Amino acid sequence: MDSVAIAQPDTKSALRALRRRIIEISAAASEGHIPSAFSILDILWVLYDQVLRIDPRDPRNEDRDRFILSKGHGCLGLYAVLASKGFFPFADLADFGKFGSAFGGHPSCAKLPGIEASTGSLGHGFPMAVGCALGLRIRGRRGRVFSLIGDGEANEGSVWEAAMLAAHHRVSNLLCIVDYNHSTDRALALGDIGAKFAAFGWTVRNVDGHDHAALGKGLALEGNDAPVCLVAHTVKGFGCPAMENSPAWHHRSPTPAELPELLRSLA
Repeated sequence: MDSVAIAQPDTKSALRALRRRIIEISAAASEGHIPSAFSILDILWVLYDQVLRIDPRDPRNEDRDRFILSKGHGCLGLYAVLASKGFFPFADLADFGKFGSAFGGHPSCAKLPGIEASTGSLGHGFPMAVGCALGLRIRGRRGRVFSLIGDGEANEGSVWEAAMLAAHHRVSNLLCIVDYNHSTDRALALGDIGAKFAAFGWTVRNVDGHDHAALGKGLALEGNDAPVCLVAHTVKGFGCPAMENSPAWHHRSPTPAELPELLRSLA
């Protein structure tokens, strides 16, 4: 996208605090994919703040909306947002990466409220989301299903098999968000990924993945008669200058010497 919109002051402060927590948690555990979490943090915030019909006090309600993080390695972003919305205490995140912890490097639906599917093996979460949305429709439930995939994950054939199935069955209670941060460009350039989804029969929208107003509009599912693909143009590592678009930071945590400057630099 041509420009990156800045969130309103209160929201901006909240997201900066979440970025700080994510970096501190990762540093303490010597584990985590920080740039992947930062890439999707704005998307997750808008989803849980404005879009999803789900109550942390009743997270298994049959008519709830579902969100499946198919790119499970970005789970630190999801954990932080779920904690901020009351699904579990922030203090619990101190266990991230420890042996036996509920907070693993990929999310587990058997261990935490608010996690709808155990993901991490790329190309698996999105097909589960398609099946979930189709099942809800067959059962006459009102719940909608949102899933987030990475652009690198779109190299998996299972993504396109699921996309074809969803379009064939007109699964209109399904929205797939593509975190298009171009992290896969060096390995396999995807070009216009929205055009590819459109060729499969999806309704496609393109937004700045850090613009909250645009995300709020793009995540709407009312009135469509086909599944929706929202291509969110993002910056990997967004909000931390040292990490933005830096492959070196993909899967490493800060050293004690790096940590203070990284925290000071956060947007």
